[in-house]
Amino acid sequence: MPPKKRKAEAASATAAYDGEEWEGGELSEGETFKKLEHKFSLAHQQHRRYADGASHLFTHDHIQQELKPDHASRPMWVIEDGKIILESFNPLFPEAQDFLINIAEPISRVSRMHEYTLTAHSLFAAVSVGHTPEEIIGRLERYSKSPLTTAVVSFIKKSSAAYGKAKIVLKKTLSYIESDDPALLRLLLQDSVISSSLADVNATLITEAAPKIGTMMIPGTKMAAGANQVAQAEPAADDTQDANDMIAALREDDDEETVQVHSFQIRSDAREAVIKQCWEIGYPLTQEYDFNNDTVNPNLDIDLKPHAQIRYYQEKALSKMFSNSRARSGVIVLPCGAGKTLVGITAACGVKKSCIVLCNSSMSAEQWRNEFLKWSNINPEDIAVLTSSEKNLFPNSAGILVTTYHMLAASGKRAYDTQKALDFIKQREWGLLIADEVHIIPAAMFKKVTYSVASHCKLGLTATLLREDDKIGTLNFLVGPKLYEANWQELSQQGHIAKVQCAEVWCKMTPEFYKEWLDTAGSNSPKKQLLAVLNPYKFQACQFLIDYHKKRGDKIIVFSDNVYALDKYSKKLFYPYICGETHQNERRTVLENFEKNSKVAVILLSKIGDTSLDLPEATCLIQISSHYGSRRQEAQRLGRILRAKRRNDEGFNAFFYSLVSKDTDEMLYAARRQTFLIDQGYAFKIITKLEGIEDRDDLHFRTIEERKELLTEVCLAKESDAAEENIAGDSFSTNLRRRAKKKGGARRAAGTLADLSGGAGMSYIEYNKSINKELPKAKGIKNQFMRKLNSSHTNAKKKKTADE
Repeated sequence: MPPKKRKAEAASATAAYDGEEWEGGELSEGETFKKLEHKFSLAHQQHRRYADGASHLFTHDHIQQELKPDHASRPMWVIEDGKIILESFNPLFPEAQDFLINIAEPISRVSRMHEYTLTAHSLFAAVSVGHTPEEIIGRLERYSKSPLTTAVVSFIKKSSAAYGKAKIVLKKTLSYIESDDPALLRLLLQDSVISSSLADVNATLITEAAPKIGTMMIPGTKMAAGANQVAQAEPAADDTQDANDMIAALREDDDEETVQVHSFQIRSDAREAVIKQCWEIGYPLTQEYDFNNDTVNPNLDIDLKPHAQIRYYQEKALSKMFSNSRARSGVIVLPCGAGKTLVGITAACGVKKSCIVLCNSSMSAEQWRNEFLKWSNINPEDIAVLTSSEKNLFPNSAGILVTTYHMLAASGKRAYDTQKALDFIKQREWGLLIADEVHIIPAAMFKKVTYSVASHCKLGLTATLLREDDKIGTLNFLVGPKLYEANWQELSQQGHIAKVQCAEVWCKMTPEFYKEWLDTAGSNSPKKQLLAVLNPYKFQACQFLIDYHKKRGDKIIVFSDNVYALDKYSKKLFYPYICGETHQNERRTVLENFEKNSKVAVILLSKIGDTSLDLPEATCLIQISSHYGSRRQEAQRLGRILRAKRRNDEGFNAFFYSLVSKDTDEMLYAARRQTFLIDQGYAFKIITKLEGIEDRDDLHFRTIEERKELLTEVCLAKESDAAEENIAGDSFSTNLRRRAKKKGGARRAAGTLADLSGGAGMSYIEYNKSINKELPKAKGIKNQFMRKLNSSHTNAKKKKTADE
């Protein structure tokens, strides 16, 4: 609709309703808002290109920006393009940080300075949890060293005016669009798509009292424990008093005026269309679930066990989700090892309705089931697991189902048991959908999962809210806004996760390996990667570090994406390893021995251990190969040692080593992989030489004969040996990427974020192998090293024949 016409219609509509006006901003300035939104977007800022790494820093240094007289006591700079610089050494830092987490996107949080940026999505998240534009501008003005610019104030007002003012709420399985401003609802009803989605075209706006804030009892908190004690002490005081009344009695009565909300009902089958349309016209809807008044869906008997008490940052995160006695959809970001699983379990205990949990692997699904049984009092019969190897359903009317993204997203004909389970999922309503590793949902294959499952509330959990394809913002539409994000270094200093010393160890290549590496064609050849991983000097560095940390009493994990190299390391060092092909019983045996057997101090893992592997005994991690420049994988692997049991011991540090073959592509990928962790405040030390390694005579591959023998094995290895690992039942494995049988047309495939991390653009994927048959075939042995061996062997035979 043209802006002028929209403004005219809005004016006539509001005039017809006793002079009520929508004071959220003029819709005729939509074009101006779009320009501001683009200017303040992360994508716009990240896509700038500079001639070098420093000159752009001084183009706009804001040296002329006016400072307030008391600027020294204020903790932040607010720059015109929405960037915010926060001093972590300022006394006001704690409260300023809590505020910025709600309204801005964290970019970098190193030890002394933190960097944030205002975006349309971050302001959407802010208003969705109760912040007003006046509050946002006022507090920024209070903390800023200089006056806010007109551009920043204008962007906040226009973003806040549109975002979060209307909500989509499910009450008694019916969908309502709700707002505290009736003029806005009447404005929305002028849209043809929304008006055609009404459940009753003749119905008027419904007016009712807004729910009181703060009456929700979050399980696992001190307040919940206090309510239980009161209930036990006075069991006969009032049999009709429920748990929410108990919580309200414990809080102060604020005696505020009763706030009213207005709503209109839409058809359930038009829910998706309405959400999309509101997003298109600039009024994205926050999604909330009034589970307390849902009498249609049966309750689930579940609560946290008495010994389970959540930490303060977990309570903060859940308070954003349950701030108005309803369950708000959104994303919670916590570091690996900080208790994301317990947050999800606590949310399920709060909603007390049927819950479906989506995981990225079968191993993760099994772990979620075990954690539910560990932390909650749920009946084991009421929790089921649906994977490729296990197909169970709960028998009662309400329960918890743990499954994988691939089980729901895969297309084509399914087995009878699988199809029966999928019908069970899609033909019922779920109170809560928990999406573990939620950053993968924007992938084309998994988007439909958010709509194929009829869930009242969606909770996304992740440690790495990042993608390389700029699609992370679509989570605001598919799941909901970011509700909370914790600070890695702050939790580390408080002892909730382990302190980690990170180091990048440069391992020079042996002459024969490096010559072969240079002679191998293809900048990203799998054979080149194998040569870099099996570099004898890297092998020695790994062996040296393992021996050093074993003497310290550490338990060590060695990671390798390449299974062929993993097998070589395992056999040479005599340590067990786990990969995708390892049987489930063998996995359990290896992991249990690593956890409980003091003689098993080292295990080797492929990429199957990147996520959902809980090994609190591990205190040292050595990475010998990785997937290109994946920032996500680097952070996930670091997370394997953040859970260390000894993290609160005085002077304790966990250790993270990344072994890199010098002067190879591994150095470039390592620099890319570390950027996310550096932005979280971690520092990587560069080690060019391990002290004492030259004095070790017992290290493998000390002689030239051993190295040549290893090089021969690498050169004789098949291409499949150097290829990426295929994990059965994993949505991200290449064996699940079915190729299209048609010669033309599009092909859909499951993909990983690692494919988008910068390395995929440098990797060569051959789709039409049949074309190779048309190429002229070169005669003889192509590999230079093998050609020399063959030549020497041939000459030796000729000489022997001549002598005879």
